[in-house]
Amino acid sequence: MFRTVLDAARNSPFAGPFNFAQCEAINSAVAENGEPVEGRKISAASVSPAGNSCEFGSGKYYALCGVGGILSCGITHTAIVPLDLVKCRIQTNPTKYKGIFNGFSVTIKEDGFRGLGKGWAPTAIGYSLQGLGKFGFYELFKIVYGNMLGEENSYLYRTSLYLAASASAEFFADIALSPMEAVKVRIQTQPGFPSTLRAGVPIIYGQEGFKL
Repeated sequence: MFRTVLDAARNSPFAGPFNFAQCEAINSAVAENGEPVEGRKISAASVSPAGNSCEFGSGKYYALCGVGGILSCGITHTAIVPLDLVKCRIQTNPTKYKGIFNGFSVTIKEDGFRGLGKGWAPTAIGYSLQGLGKFGFYELFKIVYGNMLGEENSYLYRTSLYLAASASAEFFADIALSPMEAVKVRIQTQPGFPSTLRAGVPIIYGQEGFKL
């Protein structure tokens, strides 16, 4: 799967410099009539080698979109866990955490630098699931709604179609994120709550059960 992702990234038209095609004109008079100008460079996207492409709407296409969402959302949100932790503590206890710099200072004094990483596991899992839903379902709903509208209406109302597809995808993506977000917030803001995902989940489930 990751080899396929790397091949797709390598063969993307955005991965490298443009290829150039030369246009040749017979003489200058032809050029004045709107024909190609001699020596003019026209940029053209690279063509992927045979076998590296993926059919639009295929299972492989959805899988690659989903993996892209997992990597983009999971990695980026996990990378800013320290900032997210301080933000949540400022929101829930503004008298103790008076600002971003004070929040970092107090957190490091109480928990050390490792304390800044509290909640990384539910963040990584939750936002990877959200990214999977965002990217994967967005492409799915674009095709579903496009088939419902028909080819002509899909083109005429493409902006509305994209908005509807993204809103539908976000709905399911946030549902996938919600359980992990509930654990993350308690780990980061609730005094005395366990600092790990595996210890926090059973406590929440035992106290509140599974609620929609």
